[in-house]
Amino acid sequence: MVDISVHNLTKFFVIGENLLQGLSFEIQEGECVAILGRNGCGKTTLFNILTGQMDYDDGEVFVNPNKKLGLISQIPKFPMGFTVEDVLRSAFDMIMAAKRKMEALEKEMAKGATEEQLREYDNLVNRFQSGGGYEMDVEVDKICNGLGISPEQRLQEFDSLSGGEKTRVNLARLLLEKTDILLLDEPTNHLDLRSVEWLEGYINAFKGTVLAISHDRYFIDQVADRVIEITDGHAEFYSGNYSFYMDEKQARFDLQMKQYEQEQAKLKQLGYTVERMKGWGINNRTLYRRAMSIQHRMERIRKTEKPKTERTMRATFGEKDFSGDVVFKTKNLSKAFGDRTLFSGVELHVEGGERIAILGDNGTGKSTFIKCLLGEEDFEGKIQFGPTVKWGYLPQIIHFSHPERTLYDTMLYEKNCSPQVARDRLGAFMFSGEDVFKTVGTLSGGEQSRLRLCMLMDEKINLLILDEPTNHLDIASREWVEAAIEEFEGVLLFVSHDRYFIEKFAERIWLLEDGQIRDFKCGYQKYRSIIEHEAAAKPVVTAAPKPKKEKPKGGTKEQDKLIRRLEREIEKQEKLVAEYEPKIDAASADYQELTRLLAEKEEAEMVLLDLMEQWEAAQEG
Repeated sequence: MVDISVHNLTKFFVIGENLLQGLSFEIQEGECVAILGRNGCGKTTLFNILTGQMDYDDGEVFVNPNKKLGLISQIPKFPMGFTVEDVLRSAFDMIMAAKRKMEALEKEMAKGATEEQLREYDNLVNRFQSGGGYEMDVEVDKICNGLGISPEQRLQEFDSLSGGEKTRVNLARLLLEKTDILLLDEPTNHLDLRSVEWLEGYINAFKGTVLAISHDRYFIDQVADRVIEITDGHAEFYSGNYSFYMDEKQARFDLQMKQYEQEQAKLKQLGYTVERMKGWGINNRTLYRRAMSIQHRMERIRKTEKPKTERTMRATFGEKDFSGDVVFKTKNLSKAFGDRTLFSGVELHVEGGERIAILGDNGTGKSTFIKCLLGEEDFEGKIQFGPTVKWGYLPQIIHFSHPERTLYDTMLYEKNCSPQVARDRLGAFMFSGEDVFKTVGTLSGGEQSRLRLCMLMDEKINLLILDEPTNHLDIASREWVEAAIEEFEGVLLFVSHDRYFIEKFAERIWLLEDGQIRDFKCGYQKYRSIIEHEAAAKPVVTAAPKPKKEKPKGGTKEQDKLIRRLEREIEKQEKLVAEYEPKIDAASADYQELTRLLAEKEEAEMVLLDLMEQWEAAQEG
């Protein structure tokens, strides 16, 4: 069954300049499809068209009318004073309305119920139960735990949150709504690694259809069944995840280039033959006719378009000579904000040539740690740098002191270099032609990162510090930034939640958790295996055994026998109820399975309650 169909879709914002031009694709029920493309290619516009928020100029768009569709990039307005908890609970508005009607009917029926009221009440109960009303609290808790929404944050007013926090809460609300079709626009941008991994598990267990815009290459690898790349307003299809897409795209490029080169060689040879035969045919009409026939055949040859090659970086950093072994070391480094300690007693030692990733959940203090190193935050303890260390810093949010200047003028004034040197350095970072006359304030996030790296290149640094260098960048921009960093031979220290980037560069990992920094002298994959092994080795915490119930004294022989039998059945039923807990935890991302398990657990608990009541009655009697 087709859930989404787009045929020959055209959308333009300026007449004659189409953003989407003849875009066509189909999404089948249950598929998870990733949408790739450079920033500005029309991906978000496509989502706005699918949700009906934006009109289109030509073509056909179909979204299954029998399916509930949800869009993560769309953050609705909520009444003043709405807490995060209120926003999350708004996902259950329909079943809460049923609950309010149930409560009103209960009050009316207390005085005597009619058959009509009983039927209505029964319908409301069924509606409440089928909508997940009895599992509502469990669902909210599991989604919040998975996405890292703390109990404290759930009490905050929604309007007081940052844009990233609002996006995270809205994602949670969307998942709670049990939509059939999920449209996810950069869902991992504001999530830490733990939350991203949880979301991947949720999507992989999700029975509905997912269409995701993402530049997170690792995420696409984990969840995507198919990739659609939007290029020049058209769709290119790849029947696999990101790794398949990369291999297949290169194979298609190589094949097209081979066909192009073969055609060009053939056309060149034929052209040479035509010219010779025309010369020979001056006095020979037959040869001349043959030459013209070959020329007409050349014109009819289907010409393969020459595949476009991506511009590549030619960037090289002029590293400052480094003498000595120690780049920097910390002694008893501590940082707290009021009563909240981010880290304490940190002892670290960094030597030349190391590449270190700083990992940890959001709010653990990763960026604060970097600011301590840079002297932008006060701290307790000691940080000692080597005498020849010179660092360069690429912050998460980049600011330029003169955004009104062009790229060319920025290099001339801020780097004090000649016009030719300015052009050469900008060209090495893929700013050429008219690009150099763009004003800095109009640059995209990826372009700003490239310009800042370009400016750092001349500073002869030997310690490069990066804070989320790939955040909000499209895949092409990420690859360009990575190409520049790859050429850097000094010490690299970075904060990132981009696992593709981490895996590519990290040779040592610092994990910031519980106020400490754990030092893993290995790459990302080995680090992951260590963490997973530790998690598996942790003992399962079980509830303390319940004290044995004392046998009633002075009862009849039959009564004692009944009590002993009930105690055995109670013990057996308690074990049965307890067995549901790990099953429920494991099914947290599968709504249907979770609903079934919760219903079964509820039935088991009712049986247990009945047995306990029988046991109490037997004791008394």
